[in-house]
Amino acid sequence: MDRISHVETVYPYALVGLLLVVIFSLGQALYFMMTDKDNDKRTVWALTRRIGLSLLLIAMVALGIKMGWVHPHGVGQ
Repeated sequence: MDRISHVETVYPYALVGLLLVVIFSLGQALYFMMTDKDNDKRTVWALTRRIGLSLLLIAMVALGIKMGWVHPHGVGQ
């Protein structure tokens, strides 16, 4: 019987959670852009945070594929 590691079980949930945080940060930037009328930097910080989180997400996906925790399914092949 194949034994699945704990990391392989939890890792996809961590990726989805991080993706939701990225989407929340993007929505937060949109909200700040629409409501802030003065020279506030909240929109810039929210977008900067989103870029950093997106880079972390891409690095986590690449690490997960390399370690065998995430398996690409080959759509379009």
